[in-house]
Amino acid sequence: MWKSSKITQLINDNFRKSFQGGKVMLTRGVKALQKAEIAEILLKVSRFNDFNANNDPYGEHDFGSFAYHGKKILWKIDYYDKDYKFASENPADVTKTNRVLTIMLAEEY
Repeated sequence: MWKSSKITQLINDNFRKSFQGGKVMLTRGVKALQKAEIAEILLKVSRFNDFNANNDPYGEHDFGSFAYHGKKILWKIDYYDKDYKFASENPADVTKTNRVLTIMLAEEY
């Protein structure tokens, strides 16, 4: 098990803000929205900064939610090994970790 750290938080923030350094996945519900709506949602995810004890208990900045035109949007970052088969042993180590950011409608969770 890894130790939560500012390094993990920094890596997650950089990934979420730039969408570089991992894969970004949109669920069917998000993909079904109009392109302009998807662009707005991506922008809101990249600018998300409402981290608190309820949505970020480990201080890793790996989950968030917000309202968007009457819908609740969720996003989360998962940590995988380099083959995307298992959980990463150490998310703070980018040489051992692939990140996947999933953006979804809350009703799809």
